[in-house]
Amino acid sequence: MDLAACTEAIRAKVGDNSGLNATLKFDCGSDGVVFVDALSVPNTVSNENLDAVCTIALSVESLSALLAGELNPVNGFMMGKFKVSGDMGVAMRLQKVV
Repeated sequence: MDLAACTEAIRAKVGDNSGLNATLKFDCGSDGVVFVDALSVPNTVSNENLDAVCTIALSVESLSALLAGELNPVNGFMMGKFKVSGDMGVAMRLQKVV
């Protein structure tokens, strides 16, 4: 799955009201970012590189595996597949969405 497909998958999972009530960014380095604005309803998902209260740095491959259910979020974090910076509470709430 490439970044565009990941963006669409996140958009479908987030829907109009994810309940995250925060901004979140998946930072895939040189491959780009997926920004989720869940502060307003409807929630929006884009590839704009904006500031977020929580940033998850990972590869597109790891993001794809998370979205496909092939990578458990807790295991991925413990194995170092991704790093979380900012509000860890937002990342914890994300488990219900992704």
